Amino acid sequence: MPDLRIGVLGAARILRGALVRPAARVAGVRVAAIAARDPDRARDAARRHGIPEVHGTYDSLLADPTLDAVYLPLPSALHGEWMLKALAAGKHVLCEKPFAANAEEAERVADAASDTGLVVMEGFHYRYHPLMHRLVEIVRSGDIGELVSVSSSLCIPLPPSGDFRWRAELGGGSTMDVGCYPIHLVRTLAGQEPAVTDAIARASHNGVDRYLRADLRFPSGATGRVTSSMWSLHAVDSSATVRGTRGSIRMLGPFHPHAAHLVVVRDAGGRRVERFTRRPTFDFQLGAFRDAVRDDAAVLTGPADSVATMRVIDGCYRAAGLPPRLPHAQSRADDAPAP
Repeated sequence: MPDLRIGVLGAARILRGALVRPAARVAGVRVAAIAARDPDRARDAARRHGIPEVHGTYDSLLADPTLDAVYLPLPSALHGEWMLKALAAGKHVLCEKPFAANAEEAERVADAASDTGLVVMEGFHYRYHPLMHRLVEIVRSGDIGELVSVSSSLCIPLPPSGDFRWRAELGGGSTMDVGCYPIHLVRTLAGQEPAVTDAIARASHNGVDRYLRADLRFPSGATGRVTSSMWSLHAVDSSATVRGTRGSIRMLGPFHPHAAHLVVVRDAGGRRVERFTRRPTFDFQLGAFRDAVRDDAAVLTGPADSVATMRVIDGCYRAAGLPPRLPHAQSRADDAPAP
């Protein structure tokens, strides 16, 4: 079959690791075009990454009939707007996390995806790695008994700066940028949708959460906790713990296992360490996206899953006394002076 031809909206830093390099390793995929708000940035990115076609605008790229799909590494407050436009243009979509500005916008995209029948995948790349497949298998098998609790943290050092992740109107904040990973992980391993029972946030001067911790409760009675930070005492932390009635799983590095990981399982058979491939998570994700488009393969991080994650994110913000994020167009309208 012809290669899956992907166009890129935005010259983001993540482009190289998340798409360009994986496309060189995954058969049947080609990064064929790029557009950016700044045409010079688009041309520079095309030159550095070997992308053959540069479009002057996002709309021009979406109108390109030679492209099958688009990759969206834009700020999250722009995701919904451009996913809807991509779907209207007949393009499949691989969108970076988090899926949208809030759950309401995510639902609009999910409805559009359902109406068009096109593939829409949220870029929770770790979910496609064998490590995560195995963790789900262990929890579902009952080897550690009934689920008692699941917790996860992702904390990174990102000093306050002009980076869009520190701008609320672009969907910034630790919960949106890194907290969506722990939220997605606890939802996935529990196999249930939680309610947010409590949350504590520490915000920067512009109202962006630099730290947030939330407590969750699942319908089964199991509890959860998620922690995220871009700048706090928790400088670096990538971990998860699952406790059952007959055992536990402790993980380090669950979100980027190709860089480093440790999985320790305790069950009736004793303690064991499980090891997994160092092949990048992004390779598995891109292969899954290709297979979904070409062969109608299952999508593990499709729109329904994304809506559920965004509902928890919104719940975390509300429980912490902060408002959920707004789509960029709505944020700009709200900030406009009264006529």
